[in-house]
Amino acid sequence: MRKLQSLFIGVIAIILLLSFFDFRLNRASNASSNVLNIYNWGDYIDPDLLKQFEEEYGYKVNYETFDSNEAMEAKIKQGGTSYDITIPSEYMIQKMKKEKLLLPLDHSKIKGLENIDPRFLDQAFDKDNEYSIPYFWGTLGIVYNDKFVDGDKIKHWEDLWRPELQNNIMLIDGAREVMGLSLTTFGNSINSKNMQELQQATDKLNKLTPNVKAIVADEIKMYMANEESAVAVTFSGEAADMMGQNEHLHYVIPPEGSNLWFDNIVIPKTSENQEGAYDFINFMLRPENAKTNAEYIGYSTPNKVAMDMLPKEISEDKQFYPDDETISHLEVYKDLGPEYLQIYNDLYLEFKMFRN
Repeated sequence: MRKLQSLFIGVIAIILLLSFFDFRLNRASNASSNVLNIYNWGDYIDPDLLKQFEEEYGYKVNYETFDSNEAMEAKIKQGGTSYDITIPSEYMIQKMKKEKLLLPLDHSKIKGLENIDPRFLDQAFDKDNEYSIPYFWGTLGIVYNDKFVDGDKIKHWEDLWRPELQNNIMLIDGAREVMGLSLTTFGNSINSKNMQELQQATDKLNKLTPNVKAIVADEIKMYMANEESAVAVTFSGEAADMMGQNEHLHYVIPPEGSNLWFDNIVIPKTSENQEGAYDFINFMLRPENAKTNAEYIGYSTPNKVAMDMLPKEISEDKQFYPDDETISHLEVYKDLGPEYLQIYNDLYLEFKMFRN
């Protein structure tokens, strides 16, 4: 009898122990479902929108930042952190699709996709928007200060080689961007895989070195706003930020061509809160939120309803919302594959070393 009692007590103890662990697991699971892990570029969303999202949906947002597509991709590959949302650029979306790092989207869970300008949907890097939703778009161009440079003399990429600009140009630090602008001066594609064209572009860049004052990243905004250089090559959103701080700055998209870039929202395979990810996508697709974000960031919104809500001095500014004719001369970066990506990086490094 005592043996039976002991056995019965033992069984009850095991049941209670299992119930406790089940409770702890459910609690951890529920906690995880109330957390949304977002991995984004630095200063790339209005913080007030994140607070509003948390209050409306009851999520706790963990927000981490990266400074390059490649750094973001490496972190997703490593796993370890269950990122639910990230925002890569077009060529990286193409690459991450091949590497199976993204989850296909369930369009039945997405509300507001009709607000996006059709021009920015169904792009070659993500047909039918199977994996991504447009977030921001923009261009690569030239910023100049009218106190130091005649605007009529800064309209084309070729103008960067003018001798009067010696030690007076800042370049954004990017192999695709800098190699691309040189390729364009010869009428070649910014996605060229022709070694003769690539070497020709590098040789020409080497001749630009006397004019290059610095090759920098985010600090280019501060330098140009403080008038530490007359000219810069940078992205449209960075240009908008600079121009907001200094009325003498202007932005030009060279008519012969440049980069048209897209940053899109995706759900990486690391996601453990897909419901929250769709809530965030739908929240950002609302026109009023897209408008707020565009005004805060300065980049161009793909949300056509939000664009109609923006002040006309923004929405009708062709520097940042170029017309179809200008867009027709722009190219989107393609995933070059590891071999040619390395070639671009090596040639760009050659240019940087030649400069030193």
